[in-house]
Amino acid sequence: MQIPQSLLYSAEHLWTKPSDDGTWEAGITDYAQDLLGDIVFVDAPKVGSTLIAGQPCGLVESVKTGSDLHALVDGEVTAVNETLAGTPEQINDHPYKTWIFKFKPNEPDLAQKLLSAEAYKTLTDNS
Repeated sequence: MQIPQSLLYSAEHLWTKPSDDGTWEAGITDYAQDLLGDIVFVDAPKVGSTLIAGQPCGLVESVKTGSDLHALVDGEVTAVNETLAGTPEQINDHPYKTWIFKFKPNEPDLAQKLLSAEAYKTLTDNS
């Protein structure tokens, strides 16, 4: 299982990283996509919608089950990865290159709110 050091993580198995335009990209972790199996549908949050940390904001469905996407932090959705509508399996193939949505956080320092790679590894090792 991959857990890139350069990303931040949530306990609900989402990753995030800053993008070039000042927003943050969010996707699901390698651990999560492995548990889900073959992903067949992604219902991303709508552009302009408000994110509330820990609250469901979208859905990922696989051949096994459906799983809510939980907002990493409070903020606003600024973009959605439209390519996932036709090829959701990109998440299985490249979980850390395939973002689901971009957001602008309400607070600037996400590192204090989210998990480091080491903390996320500890979480998944104990699951």
